Amino acid sequence: MTVVLGLFGMLIGSFLNVVIYRVPLKKSIVSPPSACGTCGHVVRRYDNIPILSWLILRGRCRDCHAKISVRYPLVELGGAVFFAVVALWFVPPIFAATTTRVVVGDVLELVGMLYLAAISLALALIDLDTRTLPNTIVLPAYAVGGAFLAGAGILQGNLPALVLALIGAAALAAIYFALYFFIPGGMGFGDVKLAGVLGLFLGFLGWPQLVVGSFAAFITGGLFSVILLVSQRGKRKSRIPFGPWMLLGAWIGILVGPQVTTWYLTLFGLGAA
Repeated sequence: MTVVLGLFGMLIGSFLNVVIYRVPLKKSIVSPPSACGTCGHVVRRYDNIPILSWLILRGRCRDCHAKISVRYPLVELGGAVFFAVVALWFVPPIFAATTTRVVVGDVLELVGMLYLAAISLALALIDLDTRTLPNTIVLPAYAVGGAFLAGAGILQGNLPALVLALIGAAALAAIYFALYFFIPGGMGFGDVKLAGVLGLFLGFLGWPQLVVGSFAAFITGGLFSVILLVSQRGKRKSRIPFGPWMLLGAWIGILVGPQVTTWYLTLFGLGAA
């Protein structure tokens, strides 16, 4: 399943390349078909195989030989790795489930997390490119993510997770709105909207994921800012997109939140003996 979902993630990565390029330009992600940005020739189907086509063509257009950015295969590879990691974490419970009802619930949770992985990759790169988090990706995530998580929680018989998901969404959105309101220029409103989505997923998984995922964004973003200042590659007033750090922090919480919480409590003598 890890290999299968990794390959599927590679295909999704190919589609995300279109999303990353077209959504900020408010262009359709469905039509027209992908074409060379230099000569305009439509990309042939056999030249649209993720990663492999770029390697065969040596990173150039078949028709005009213009260079094709290495970011295209890297996004496809990123999709493959991201989906494989999600599979490693969320597929085992599916096989361990003892009833069909719970199996379906676990599958819905897995699909929800794969969906979050896909939009995380797209939003991080769009924010780095344009310093925006498009509503066309962020806002539907409330409905899509909420639907998958609601179905998972109901079928798993885990209604407290749904309550905590709502608490997480509201709490993170409120915290980011306060930062946006009281520290002008320190936070974009797109970050506020994204915070609610991340709080929804983190809350569903539990308190450790929610707490670690929330704080990790500020810790990783802060460390990066310090590195930029020390290396003299940035200034105190330099504006750094925070969306990628929010997403990175959320995934740290999702993947290792409980372990980080246990380590922290044990460090201060608050954990189990």
